[in-house]
Amino acid sequence: MKHTAEIGVFGGSGFYEFGTDVEEVWVETPYGAPSDRIALATISGRRVAFLPRHGKDHRYPPSKINYRANLWAMKELGVTRIIGPCAAGSLQKHIAPGDFVVVDQFVNRTWGRKDTFFEGPIVKHISAADPYCPELRRLAIAACRAEGITVHEKGTVVVIQGPRFSTRAESREYQRHGWEVINMTQYPEGYLARELGICYVCIALITDYDVGLEDDPTVKPVSHEEVLRVFSQNIEKLRNVLFTLIDSIPAERSECLCTQV
Repeated sequence: MKHTAEIGVFGGSGFYEFGTDVEEVWVETPYGAPSDRIALATISGRRVAFLPRHGKDHRYPPSKINYRANLWAMKELGVTRIIGPCAAGSLQKHIAPGDFVVVDQFVNRTWGRKDTFFEGPIVKHISAADPYCPELRRLAIAACRAEGITVHEKGTVVVIQGPRFSTRAESREYQRHGWEVINMTQYPEGYLARELGICYVCIALITDYDVGLEDDPTVKPVSHEEVLRVFSQNIEKLRNVLFTLIDSIPAERSECLCTQV
């Protein structure tokens, strides 16, 4: 394949006009079609691949995204690091809309998603004890700080099936576990990257307080319109963080075990 990239970004909607030498490519995979064509661009001298995980027109709900095809397409292009920014809800009062969270753990509450490349005849059992790349996490935190953004250096994201939001009872359960972030796409995206030996980091942009905080009746339940509004207000901050992060990523991987599959 003549087209190559070293860094991948999921959730790329709104980023295509940035960078230079931009072109779109289609990548075939043994797992079917990825969510869309992949945009390749040069940023800070690095070749970067952007793929909107829901498709450019947001045609795929979280449970219908072909995560395996998306990850395999990145691997085919030569990508060794992936940045997975996402919109997410807060489950804790100290994490406010507009904050960023560089998550370090996930809890999977989805079902029926194709979540492994090892279905046989080759079977491997991959550790997910520390699912996010420590090197990319450190660099992502530093990039947020450099851009003057309120960033939480760790947090557990609970991944729900979607596309519906949580009930109040479900949200109370998640809050009482002490989990910080709620999202619909972090599983199996990040884990599949690990199966392919690709470093992966999630930067969660907090858009809401899920269905509201249990002890604060003034906080309204989340709505899709509110998520989009807050996300659009912070999109420029996210772009700046991504570009700062991309510029800081070293050519060689030396601080993680993500390649050990």
